[in-house]
Amino acid sequence: MNLLIRAARSLRNRFIVQSSAPPNVAVSTAVAAQTKEYNERRQREIETFTAVENVHELPEIFHFWSNRYVRPKLEAVLGVSNIDDFFLKYIHRSYTERPGDTLLIVSIGAGSCDTELRLAQRMRDQGLKFRFRCLDITPSVLDRGRQLAATNGLSDQFEFVESDLTAWEERGNVSVVMAIHSLHHIVELELLFQRVRTAIGNDGYFLVCDMVGRNGHMRWPEALEVVHSIWSTMPDRYKYNHQLKRFEELYENWDCSTEGFEGIRAQDILPLLTKIFHFESFVAYGNLPDIFIDRGFGHNFDVKNPEDTEFVDRIGALNDRLISEGRIKPTQIVAALRADKTSPTLKYQHWTPEFCVRAVPK
Repeated sequence: MNLLIRAARSLRNRFIVQSSAPPNVAVSTAVAAQTKEYNERRQREIETFTAVENVHELPEIFHFWSNRYVRPKLEAVLGVSNIDDFFLKYIHRSYTERPGDTLLIVSIGAGSCDTELRLAQRMRDQGLKFRFRCLDITPSVLDRGRQLAATNGLSDQFEFVESDLTAWEERGNVSVVMAIHSLHHIVELELLFQRVRTAIGNDGYFLVCDMVGRNGHMRWPEALEVVHSIWSTMPDRYKYNHQLKRFEELYENWDCSTEGFEGIRAQDILPLLTKIFHFESFVAYGNLPDIFIDRGFGHNFDVKNPEDTEFVDRIGALNDRLISEGRIKPTQIVAALRADKTSPTLKYQHWTPEFCVRAVPK
């Protein structure tokens, strides 16, 4: 079956055709409508990221929070202080496990490849032999990556491939597959994960840094209740949404997956990963703080203002306590996965992948 049609069918079953026409005619009409909708979303996704110069740019308060509540978890579990070092840790491990080989590293949804290029500069300086294959559906951002690679003398180590990610396929020759905040844009997760598993074989790594909360980056009811409670007492100066350019007297649980693919199946990522792969390491974080530190409301906070940092600090501490108690679930993960179990999962406290899955009513 055509992959675009299969993907369109997965779009939350939104498109149901009721017709008195013969079944085959009704099905054909439905498939055409679904495929059209998928293609329209795909085009909106391309247009969105074409217009964004730096897709990873975040408010300063995000970095304040991440240094307080993400960095210590990475250090405790993996002995690294940031995401770049996480990727390098497992790239080095793969290199030692394949002595003499040129590492093939596939980055899915790579965008302009800024992380990949930073890693490549350090890998080159360390004498590693490697090649990045960067996949994305947006040609303009790949062009930015291509230009940056040339500027840094890394063109020979990079290949840029314009591709719908579900059309990508490799067989057992990939040392590392990376996914940096790309999985939550993908509809056909099951197909992609099976292809990643085939690509890395028994020896490779699947390295993930992504969002795994509710679809459309909404809050589940138990978290939304806490957010609304905080909202009712916090200063109005924190309530301006810079992305939507509006003041929100009450926080709106906005579904950002309605037009493009942002968060389209975020809530399915972690459950599927636990079924298809073995976690060699797993660090989870986020939920309540996401609202306050991201691009929407994060610019309302000044890291030089103690009132602002203390507010975010209190939310970070509350969030970790509620996760530990099992009352809410984390919304972001950093994880190293393999096709089959090789060792016990390294994790933070009792926050296993299974513990961090939020059960979704059938």
